[in-house]
Amino acid sequence: MPAAMQSLTIRPRRLRATASIRSLVAQTTLAVDQLIQPYFVAERDVDREPIEGFTGIHRWGIDALTDEIATDLVHGVRHFLLFGSSPERDERGSAASAADSRVAQAVRRLRERLGDAPTLFTDVCLCSYTSHGHCGVVKGAQVDNDATLSRLAAVACAHAAAGADFVAPSDMMDGRVGAIRTALDDAGFANVGILAYTAKYASAYYGPFRNALDSSPEGFDRAGYQMDFRNRREALRELDLDLDEGADLVMVKPALAYLDVVADLAAASDVPVCAYSVSGEYEMVKQMARVGLADERALAIENLTAIRRAGAQAILTYFASTIARERWL
Repeated sequence: MPAAMQSLTIRPRRLRATASIRSLVAQTTLAVDQLIQPYFVAERDVDREPIEGFTGIHRWGIDALTDEIATDLVHGVRHFLLFGSSPERDERGSAASAADSRVAQAVRRLRERLGDAPTLFTDVCLCSYTSHGHCGVVKGAQVDNDATLSRLAAVACAHAAAGADFVAPSDMMDGRVGAIRTALDDAGFANVGILAYTAKYASAYYGPFRNALDSSPEGFDRAGYQMDFRNRREALRELDLDLDEGADLVMVKPALAYLDVVADLAAASDVPVCAYSVSGEYEMVKQMARVGLADERALAIENLTAIRRAGAQAILTYFASTIARERWL
């Protein structure tokens, strides 16, 4: 038999013949319970406020947010990450650690109404509470790493006291996971977990998010503390440090442009790896769909499945609520 004919005895297309067969042999699955929906808590008591350049995403008043999350739960979304900000900003981000911060208020309200049904993650950072927009205490032309650690720990403890399940430090200061773990344990919050932004890159994908929290930095950029997008092995060093300091979950942010990093961490981590499909990734899908260049559902699901295929066990995505409510899966 000619070699060309012999090769046709093996036909991979047999496993692609029908939707049923493709589903049977699919190597990667995407499910709603693997998704975490981020929400922005408004600075004032409103229903909801649109965010410029962030299609379909809002800042939510606490009562409206509680209603929204209650609806999400009905549709199967169970995990949420809350971001907040304050109109009262100073050099140290003092409002971030207040017992009555908007995030702390939202967590308390959610617990009062919904109990432990939602898994609540809270962002721990100072950028949307500081007058300069940086993620820590600024001294001169840089963020003072060590002076920032106690501030982050105070924020984490305030959120834990309100009822957060996980705190998620997104600042990229060296040693912050260990400082937060020690502070939580000392304050009696040993069961509150830490989702570490282990490999957070200084990225151009964050534009809509910065509009949401008015958190653009002043004076200098964040390249001095967030990771350089040219670096891959450095993420493994950050992973080792975060695991040694007590991280319960680790994260890569952004996701799509860093699938190699997601795969590296998934292969090396002893704890589950998350990936954050960030605001720029979300908005690119929205804009392509708006001008008729892509099907929104198909593109969103393809992107998120690629992130899962790279090894992420959980994905933070602004599409989570839509995927569940509109039954995209």
